[in-house]
Amino acid sequence: MEMSPWICGDIGPIHWTLWDSAPSGQLMEGFMARLLRQSVTICAVALLAVSGCVEKEPTAAEAGETLKRHITTLMEQAHVLNVKIVDPGGRDIPCGEGRAKQTFATTAEDPATELGPDSLNNLLLGALSQVADYDITDDPGDAPIRLTNKEYRTVLILDSPGNGDYRVRGETECLPTS
Repeated sequence: MEMSPWICGDIGPIHWTLWDSAPSGQLMEGFMARLLRQSVTICAVALLAVSGCVEKEPTAAEAGETLKRHITTLMEQAHVLNVKIVDPGGRDIPCGEGRAKQTFATTAEDPATELGPDSLNNLLLGALSQVADYDITDDPGDAPIRLTNKEYRTVLILDSPGNGDYRVRGETECLPTS
């Protein structure tokens, strides 16, 4: 039995049997291909693990733009009338250590002026499901409904003040300014 220059020492009868039955060089090619696949898999898993652990936090400006988009789209989805922007946002409100938050707020009217604040807030809540996923974090009943979106780092407050009047305000979390 001839020994391959690639094998150092005795690797046992099972391996020799496989070696003897394989056409010349085929066993080594299979071994190298398997080694390459394993190396690529290990590198891919390592890269995914490293990239998955470091989630980039949005800046206050990025989250502020998302907040504006969510609120204006919410008003469109709710088919409200006479939308007025009462806080245009777009400016950083410092909250320490190079971080800031942004705000945005609108008011509007409902065609059915007899609907009370709770009904209007519930209508907005239903329309919000078509805009983005927000979780209710505070809903004490007849008071404003507070909602958060962890992915976008935004907070919405549905706060209809009276019959037929909508008010939606929002803010970002304290986020890096750059």
